Formats: sequence, structure tokens, C-alpha cells
Amino acid sequence: MRFEIIIYNNSEFAAAAQGDHPDPAVAAEWARVHQQMLAELKESDEYLDSNEYSQRTAAIVRADRRAPHHVRLTDGPFSESKEWVGGFYTVDCESLERAVEIAGRFVEARYSQVEVRKLVHPIY
Repeated sequence: MRFEIIIYNNSEFAAAAQGDHPDPAVAAEWARVHQQMLAELKESDEYLDSNEYSQRTAAIVRADRRAPHHVRLTDGPFSESKEWVGGFYTVDCESLERAVEIAGRFVEARYSQVEVRKLVHPIY
């Protein structure tokens, strides 16, 4: 079964791991865990894809219901957001329980949330 593991960040974690004055222990653990997870998931053939989203760039697009070809573009992410999507892993594993076990190992899970969703359609 294929799952998307969606990793959220918040300002506390961003400051500790990647801020102007990061906590060296948190930053080192964050890098180590992601490198270790990549290696383990590739070794077990569960890894399909992963990436980190740019925190500085985002756009929200909304189409007008009455005129679907007319879209509004809004800059983001918004400063009032307490959490934002920081990145994802796409995995192919035997069960939801296994995907949850993988998700719980990320350092970000201690600061924010890590969401697991089963993918409906095959990846082409």
C-alpha cells in the first residue's frame, strides 16, 4: 500500500533546527534521522519519493466558481499560520501501522504533527 507521510513544521521547530541560531543538538538529530530514514526505506524497498518544501515561497490559487478561468493568486505562507507543510515522504509499505511507525520516528513529530494518508491512485 502506498502512503503519503506529510511532515508539518512550526516556528519552534524551524528555529531549533534551521533558524538563525539553531540548537546544534536538534539540527544534528534532524539531519541524522532524515538521512537514516532515507537509507532504511531505500534498503527495505519502501521508499518512493520525498522532498522538502521551501518555507519562503508559496502561492494560494482560487478559481471563481462563476468564471472558472478567472483565478486569484494570493502570496503565502501566511505569518498567522502556526504550522505549515514542511515536506513529505511517499512510501510503499505493508500496512497503515507500518506507515505510522515510520512517521513517528521523525524529529518533527515531537514539535508538530506528521500526517499519514493512504494514496488512492497508483503512481505512474
